[in-house]
Amino acid sequence: MTHHKTHSQPKLPTRDRVLDAAERLLAVGSAAFSMRELAEEAGVSFATPFNQFGSKAAIMLALSARLIASMQQKFAQASLPDTASARALLAVDIAVSVMLAAPGVNRAIMAAIGAPSDDPGEVSSRSAALWAEAFGDGTALLPATRPLALAILPNQLATAFRGVLSFWTAGEIPDRLLKKRARAAAATVLLGFVSREDRIHLICLLQEVS
Repeated sequence: MTHHKTHSQPKLPTRDRVLDAAERLLAVGSAAFSMRELAEEAGVSFATPFNQFGSKAAIMLALSARLIASMQQKFAQASLPDTASARALLAVDIAVSVMLAAPGVNRAIMAAIGAPSDDPGEVSSRSAALWAEAFGDGTALLPATRPLALAILPNQLATAFRGVLSFWTAGEIPDRLLKKRARAAAATVLLGFVSREDRIHLICLLQEVS
């Protein structure tokens, strides 16, 4: 008789167990899950999700933060193009790929963080940080407006991407068009700050969605 050894897997931190459980519930369409259901799914006491996060709204914000962290990690591991605008478009492509990895789950997260809350979280600043990383020192942005571009474009791109995601969350943009629409939104924001050569490329990109 052959005996198979069982190796115990290291336990995830409690916080991650709760977030993973929330994702599993969202994946089966249980966006309205209760904190009791979440605790049962995570295999923790009823009080644990409250102790770790305080509220269901805070859990959804934490899931959003994990999405952005995944985008940042994938961007950090990518082979980066030379210009700031090309890197911004790469960041868009990576962000879209993360959202489409689990569309149902991520739509539910977006819907939840779009609702009014006593604690709106830091989604905007976290997202802007991704775009700021993409721009780097602003290589190939117009020198005269580069300081302004580096100051405002990360927030503007975060806003533009969030706008596209809101229509995607509502079902008005299908999965197959999300990347194209997100790239077009970014291109529109970038147009006034890039070199002539980059502007031609961005206009061609916009013509593809017209």
